Amino acid sequence: MSAQIIDGKAIAAEVRRSVREQVELLNESGIQPCLAVMLVGENPASRVYVGMKQRAADEVGMRTIDKRLPPQATQDEILAILDEWNADPGVHGILVQLPLPAQVDERTVMERIRPEKDVDGFHPINVGRMTSGDREAFRPCTPAGVQVMLEHIGFDPAGKHAVIVGRSNIVGRPMAAILSQKGPCANATVTMAHSRTADLGAITRQAELLVVAVGRPESVTADMVSEGTVVIDVGVNRVDDPSAPKGYRLVGDVAFDEVAEKASWITPVPGGVGPMTIAMLLSNTATAADRLAGA
Repeated sequence: MSAQIIDGKAIAAEVRRSVREQVELLNESGIQPCLAVMLVGENPASRVYVGMKQRAADEVGMRTIDKRLPPQATQDEILAILDEWNADPGVHGILVQLPLPAQVDERTVMERIRPEKDVDGFHPINVGRMTSGDREAFRPCTPAGVQVMLEHIGFDPAGKHAVIVGRSNIVGRPMAAILSQKGPCANATVTMAHSRTADLGAITRQAELLVVAVGRPESVTADMVSEGTVVIDVGVNRVDDPSAPKGYRLVGDVAFDEVAEKASWITPVPGGVGPMTIAMLLSNTATAADRLAGA
């Protein structure tokens, strides 16, 4: 078997087109959705991600606010800016790029964002609502994007065994909650595996849907996957490659070439889940603008 490729770029483009239409309707009512983005420090990857998010917002007609703080910024400085954005009716979505410097408590910062403007879906209130099955709650963008991808390829997880490798609050845990809930493109039987799982391959081979988000390059190999599995690779890792123009290349958490010979569907890296994460961020921001306008 040779897997079909799940084209995250193409699916994300469809989501962005829908968001643009939503933004145009809001504009007709005098509302321009606005995403406020904060970056603390000089993390190169974070700078790239923030730039990509802002360009994508511009393309769908959203206004963006770009706040960059030095690595030594204090927690009080960060919270003061968030308070301003929370109180500003012209700001509809707030995103604080992670990770934050060591002197800043990440949990305190995330909890300071108004849940109605938490378009990343990380505030405990949104997490609680999402976990309880409230489909109106903002969902973390990457798991939400994965679900849209599954809908696009016509894969219904209902009654199937989904294995999630990774237990982060950003991907693994919300992904497990979303797939196990009642509703469309859900109702799966979910197993969550992680770095302490004994004989990981014995678990992953049971998967009809395998979502991998562990941050270890090409750690899931062909012998860990059964024939016909749908494989979603969330990982993005930089590995040295002297033959590449930049001296490195990007790979996922799945050994793509060999796993693609056994999977039925598979996401590439890059070009798979990544574009969907940004598209869902834009979707959440447009939704936030709509809801706040009607509040």
